[in-house]
Amino acid sequence: MILLLLNLPGLKLGANGLPYPIPIHPQLVHLTLGLLIIAVIFDIAGTLFPLGRPIFKFLALPAIRAGFYEVGWYNLLGAAIITFFTVAVGFFELMLATPPTDRVSGWGLDAKSTMLLHGLGGIALLATIAGMALWRGAQRYRWRKDRLREVQWSYLLVGVVLLGALYLHGTLGAQLGDEFGIHNTAVHQLRQGGNSTHELPSGQEYGLFNK
Repeated sequence: MILLLLNLPGLKLGANGLPYPIPIHPQLVHLTLGLLIIAVIFDIAGTLFPLGRPIFKFLALPAIRAGFYEVGWYNLLGAAIITFFTVAVGFFELMLATPPTDRVSGWGLDAKSTMLLHGLGGIALLATIAGMALWRGAQRYRWRKDRLREVQWSYLLVGVVLLGALYLHGTLGAQLGDEFGIHNTAVHQLRQGGNSTHELPSGQEYGLFNK
């Protein structure tokens, strides 16, 4: 599969080992994280709204409980949709990676093991986030649509655990870039004996501006 990708017509890899200047997967990862963190926090805030009502009243903030749940639901829905693209792009970039064999991470794992765990973890998290969205939607539109508290305590607990899992999974991804130099332009140039202080390649290197 990797050889097939490398032999695709017009697929020219740059200094970072990708056919584009900046890795896309980390950008999508942060979008997924941001949406999911907001979703969980606002659902927790909505559930604990009675405790915070005096604070909102003191600050003269016109907050309503349903508004917190609206933010929680739509951010989770957005996270579930974006994560499909996050994982798909992640696997594409993973297949183009050239892992080093002479080092281990701070967790004592080599590059291939880290890549394997990160890839499998990505699939598991995608399934979990999609399942969370279905669970959240069922609560919103079926099970608890007539209740003031829109989400179950068990759902909130799973959401908090999911954030912890995302932290661990994100650490694996960070190790791939920082400790193993996967798709890291500066690290690649140093390995090739180049000067990492040179100007980064322009889009023309990747054929982005060629007619």
